[in-house]
Amino acid sequence: MANIKLSVERLTEGLYIKLPLQWTDHPFLLNHFKIKDHQQIRLIKNLGVKFVYLIPEKSDTNPLAPETPVEALTEDESHFLNLQTEKLWKEKQGRITRLKNYKRQLQRCEENFSRSMSQLRSIVGKIKSRPVTAIQEAESLVEEMVDALMEADSVALHLMNDSKESEDIYFHSLNVAIMSMMLAKSSGKSADEIKLIALGALFHDMGKLQVPTAITRKTTPLTEPEDNYLKMHTKYSLDLANLTESFPNAAKPILIQHHELLDGSGYPKQLKGEQIDDNAQLVAVVNAYDNLCHPLDPAKARIPYSALSYLFKNKKEQYNNDYLALLIRLMGVYPPGSVVQLSNQQLGLVISVNSESLLFPNVLLYDPSVPSNEAPILDLEESGLRIEQAIAPHKLPEQVHDYLNPRVRISFYFDPDD
Repeated sequence: MANIKLSVERLTEGLYIKLPLQWTDHPFLLNHFKIKDHQQIRLIKNLGVKFVYLIPEKSDTNPLAPETPVEALTEDESHFLNLQTEKLWKEKQGRITRLKNYKRQLQRCEENFSRSMSQLRSIVGKIKSRPVTAIQEAESLVEEMVDALMEADSVALHLMNDSKESEDIYFHSLNVAIMSMMLAKSSGKSADEIKLIALGALFHDMGKLQVPTAITRKTTPLTEPEDNYLKMHTKYSLDLANLTESFPNAAKPILIQHHELLDGSGYPKQLKGEQIDDNAQLVAVVNAYDNLCHPLDPAKARIPYSALSYLFKNKKEQYNNDYLALLIRLMGVYPPGSVVQLSNQQLGLVISVNSESLLFPNVLLYDPSVPSNEAPILDLEESGLRIEQAIAPHKLPEQVHDYLNPRVRISFYFDPDD
């Protein structure tokens, strides 16, 4: 879209403009916006700029004629304008402080995520040789995460940075455990029940370590023997858990039943409805969501918004509807990792959803006037903006894609809001 240099004397309501200033050099929330009233025009003029950039495609009207007379401000109007400017600056400084706190929270969350990933690697490395130790360490990891989850009044689900290592099973297992814990809490389950679910979710796919990587990483369709071999991972997961008596029996149905479906079309035993353990039904919903985002063939990966929509529209007969509805509430309509277009047409990446404010996630904004490592994070609830649509990352212009860096692997971790 072309930007046209426009004198501030020609501004009127309904024009969509971009300020020729850095974000920190003006009191407005965004660098570009649609002018909503005459007061905003006076505030823009009060910044001392002689021109702005007009974006005609986003404007509702045309600029004033060049010869339009300039209105002089009275002393009272000037005083009022200064007060309004001061008020806007104060509000913006408050937002900047909250943004800094939020980024610190994200950093802490990243550290917790990395620590949990390291612990999970260590646990998996000990499953065969020291199963008792592995289970004990897994229980400690789960207890720490569940205690933090239960103590929090409000929990935010954050999008994590990618790892360059090929560790699909770790990412998937931790993802499913995190979302299953949050889903279990949302459904009113006790802390002890959530710990069982988290432990089962952590180990649900560990049997895949017994399946050749030529099968688990194959991107072309599996042959029937290969598919049967892959389906054996539920039994192998249970076999690993049975290496020690300390793995809770109540968590074992999750390992063997997380691919059973309510209509009897699942495996390994084609169980139906209430024949399937309730906790296994919960983990099955989360597992299906994460597998849609990260299938064997990366070319078939769905964006988070599309994965949730697909489950809701096409899989209601197969998955527990209560848990499916709860998952959608938990993730928000636009889950972390979604590239979205806002109501002001600006693009951004959803990086976290607060369980208390699902319709208003935090969005990392694309703003080429700001370095990508300093990109503003917008709290939609404060901004007055809304999400209009999700956009597939491959449809983004190259410069927007590079700036937002949409994740190939969508990984989540939670952090209690302060």
